[in-house]
Amino acid sequence: MELINQHTKKIMEGCKERAREAGLRFQDETLEYIVTNRDMLELSPKVMIPTLYDYWVNDVEVLKGKGKYELYPHNPYETVINTHPPISFYNDNNPDWLNVMIFYHVLAHIDFFQNNLFFRHTWDYDLTGQALADKRLIARLRSEKGRWVDYVIEFGRSVDNLVGYYDELSRLNRATIPSLSKRLDYYFDVFLQSVKKVKIHEYVHEIERYNDCKNRYGEMGEKSFFADAQKKYPELETVYIKSLRTKVTPKLDLMQHLMEYSPFLNKDENKWMKTVLEVVRKTSIYFQPQIRTKIMNEGWASYWHEKLFLQDDRIKGHEVDFARVHAGVTSLPRVGLNPYALGMRLFSTIEEMADKGKISIKFQMLKDSHAREKFDAGTAAGLDYIFRVRENFCDFTFIDTFVDQDFVTGHKLFVVDKRLNQGKMVWEYYVKSRKAKDYRKMLIDTLYHPPRIEIDPAKGEDDSLYLVHRFEEKPLVKEFIANTMMGIEYLWGGTVQLETSEIEPPAQDMETYSAAGAKEPQVVWQRVLYTMKNRKLSKTFVQADS
Repeated sequence: MELINQHTKKIMEGCKERAREAGLRFQDETLEYIVTNRDMLELSPKVMIPTLYDYWVNDVEVLKGKGKYELYPHNPYETVINTHPPISFYNDNNPDWLNVMIFYHVLAHIDFFQNNLFFRHTWDYDLTGQALADKRLIARLRSEKGRWVDYVIEFGRSVDNLVGYYDELSRLNRATIPSLSKRLDYYFDVFLQSVKKVKIHEYVHEIERYNDCKNRYGEMGEKSFFADAQKKYPELETVYIKSLRTKVTPKLDLMQHLMEYSPFLNKDENKWMKTVLEVVRKTSIYFQPQIRTKIMNEGWASYWHEKLFLQDDRIKGHEVDFARVHAGVTSLPRVGLNPYALGMRLFSTIEEMADKGKISIKFQMLKDSHAREKFDAGTAAGLDYIFRVRENFCDFTFIDTFVDQDFVTGHKLFVVDKRLNQGKMVWEYYVKSRKAKDYRKMLIDTLYHPPRIEIDPAKGEDDSLYLVHRFEEKPLVKEFIANTMMGIEYLWGGTVQLETSEIEPPAQDMETYSAAGAKEPQVVWQRVLYTMKNRKLSKTFVQADS
């Protein structure tokens, strides 16, 4: 692995200049390295970060990757990591014209990293430097504690998808607001919502009443507001004073809870394990936005590499070569999902719609398909609009907002399912739906959506740890439950219970229903409680969900 030569660096600097003129924003300093395909295979399990801590599973992944490469040689063109300065890796056999395309792709990724708000917690973070410090720390602990370090890493990584990513973002992104009194915060945030549980229109009415009092009476407005509130809710003052005496415990995710309250981890001889868990948690939180913006990020990079490459006068004569590579990267499959293709087409569609003023209530109110197709307000605001989308959206909001019937119909998209052909006794695929809501649901179901698991101290008995899975119609993967709970039991040092929902077994299996041509049975969810005690797992039923 070595830095690119001056000739290639000059190409990159030219790309930076053109990308900035087009509107992309990124820091000037970047590092580019030339690597071989085998280098990339070895870096891949470490998400391309050479300094990331060592872990035995990474070695297994490298062996798998090398075996796969022997059978199916391929040529990964580039990869880029979000750190300071941003680092990108390029294949050692890329021609100059291909590097031009790839550099634009990489610069768009860097622009996305440094401007999308879901990456905000990474903007001032030197990942490679921190990773190197963590790697040395883990290596030192491994020399002292041996294989137990790997057990703790493994147990930690089994629950690292449960880190409080949104809590972290909320803490960092919270806007500075004028300081309001504690009484006012309590009234609107706790009393009306949790104590009285008022309806939304009553809540809004109280906000309007408060604003009216402030406008009328200025500094005396709050006093006037609470005078009337006290008449309506005589108990308000009593419960407010009581709340001041109650110590508010910050909400912790599972890993934080284990580090803070585990009797086992807080023994003097085991406190080193908390250091390992903190490294695992910190690394996981760093990569959360990349998992949640895959379609947007790749779509944004593909959109810009196409746009900027075709405007670049340095690549004349290689348009056909570009078209061949570009089509391979951004072709839209009939079955399956290509994030590059979907994201790029969504950005292009959004830009075109905004150029014509179609992202407006006036357009949305149109029901006539011919009128919708011909609509053009000539606003020419598309480019500005997609920059705002790049800044404020993640994959979920991106798909939920912009995948509509016009997009699905325009790109001839559909949802595919399979059914049993009884005559041939084979499974066959068929077009199940061309409706936008079905296609959108299919896309959203593929997105990263870790389970929401909370700690319920009130239900834990005899120092056991009681976990509650907030069910969102996605069951936990059964085969992972036993090993994951065994790891948590070890880190907690006692019994662990997990309340979750599972499907009640149907009277007949699905193949029987398909073969009979009957309607699928209604899914019935039931609440179950898993208990891991002394490394033995048991399950009981709690209650049936409606």
